[in-house]
Amino acid sequence: MQYEFSIQVPPEIAADSDRLKAQVSAKNGIPLKEIRYIKVLKRSIDARQKTIKVNLKIKVYVQEDFIEQPISLPEYPDVSKASEIVIIGAGPAGLFAALRCVELGYKPIVLERGKDVRNRRRDLKAINRDHIVDEDSNYCFGEGGAGTYSDGKLYTRSKKRGDVNRILQLLVGFGATDQILVEAHPHIGTNKLPAIIAAIREKIKEHGGEIHFETRVTDFSIKNSEISSVVLHNGDKIDTNKVILATGHSARDIFELLYKKQIEIEAKPFALGVRVEHSQQLIDQIQYKCEIRGPYLPPSPYSIVKQVGGRGMYSFCMCPGGVIAPCATSPGEVVTNGWSPSKRDQPTSNSGIVVELRLEDFKEFSEYGPLAGMYFQKKIELQAWRLAGETQRVPAQRLVDLTQGKVSVDLPETSYKPGLSSIDMGAVFPKFIHNTLQEGFKAFDKNMRGYLTNEAVVHAPESRTSSPVRIPRDRKTLEHTQIKGLYPCGEGAGYAGGIISAAIDGEKCTEACIATMR
Repeated sequence: MQYEFSIQVPPEIAADSDRLKAQVSAKNGIPLKEIRYIKVLKRSIDARQKTIKVNLKIKVYVQEDFIEQPISLPEYPDVSKASEIVIIGAGPAGLFAALRCVELGYKPIVLERGKDVRNRRRDLKAINRDHIVDEDSNYCFGEGGAGTYSDGKLYTRSKKRGDVNRILQLLVGFGATDQILVEAHPHIGTNKLPAIIAAIREKIKEHGGEIHFETRVTDFSIKNSEISSVVLHNGDKIDTNKVILATGHSARDIFELLYKKQIEIEAKPFALGVRVEHSQQLIDQIQYKCEIRGPYLPPSPYSIVKQVGGRGMYSFCMCPGGVIAPCATSPGEVVTNGWSPSKRDQPTSNSGIVVELRLEDFKEFSEYGPLAGMYFQKKIELQAWRLAGETQRVPAQRLVDLTQGKVSVDLPETSYKPGLSSIDMGAVFPKFIHNTLQEGFKAFDKNMRGYLTNEAVVHAPESRTSSPVRIPRDRKTLEHTQIKGLYPCGEGAGYAGGIISAAIDGEKCTEACIATMR
């Protein structure tokens, strides 16, 4: 017999299968000797009270042996001679769109401007060590997209958009730990994700799909309001009337191209701010209300939202036990992001702390129409680059000094490898963002006592939280509202916000595209 229960236990019991069996037996009146196995279905930590508990959803096998059912991948057919769909971008949206193509019997041709995961590493090293930014291969561009080398967080609130569990199971099938099916906030880790991405690529190629790296799309041919071909950087053309556009939130050249060709795009509100780094020990002390984190607890994350003068300010992409990375996509700009390895075992934690922006905030750049937000974003990144000596060093300030408007006399060592420059954040951001940050951090400290400390260091800017544009599409067909055969997809099109939601959107766009082909 099998029974499902929800139970709340101390961390040390959640980590010990024998003690967990005894607890389940005592609470539910099941003889201990009859419990053969307990499978944890879901796990989350409740640290709201002084005594920390672990919430478990479990399946209890009573007088019945547990038989492991391995997660298997779908039966992918050979699509080498099938009808073709061109996919621009090999991030999560593009790769899962391609996988779905193969699964449904169509041949994906994936065009990726960057390099494969292995060769990307050299260019990431060049940013960190030599301050050299390759416009096609960096933390944002290349196989796997921005998520590959910035953490692999899998948490999403977009559960109404599609089957989250299907995407998680596919990731497990390609090599991720099955714990991502269990944890409330699943995470793969930058050290683990590249191998999974490579396995997805090989599966697509094994079954007849094509993936072309270092292949930048520079133009589209359109006839009678229908896509007819894509033009590559070397002048080659690929004739096609089905294109899934999954270029990611930083593909500014694609946004410029669409605007130039008078293909409809819209300005979209987004958020922008800083990335703040604390010691992980301090965050653990605040969140777990203890001096030393116990051996059965993971490094603590945090999530916080405040309204400051009617404008939202919130944590974004929080990385426990992680580091801050340089994420510029062109020379002449500074951009930050954060990531954690799978064990989240670095001594520091970091989080984006960002301020809600509105369309009216971009009026200085109104001449650029729907690209106004993008140019607002670019101006701040350029300013940061100039202030930090025209390198990938980042403007930085101790946290209390920021709230008081003081330039920091010195800066502690942080995880950001290119280095720091002591700069007043008031010189980086417009006044309304700077003021919101100053007041918001004070408000944060009321919720997390000890958060506002001068041992914490603020890095600027955190500016690529989401796309500054939306590429409009029909709600039912998912085709562009103006161009037939063009399917805007994922984060870059304004329809996703993270690995899982982008992957779901990639699958949906493939299905919508195939529906018209059938």
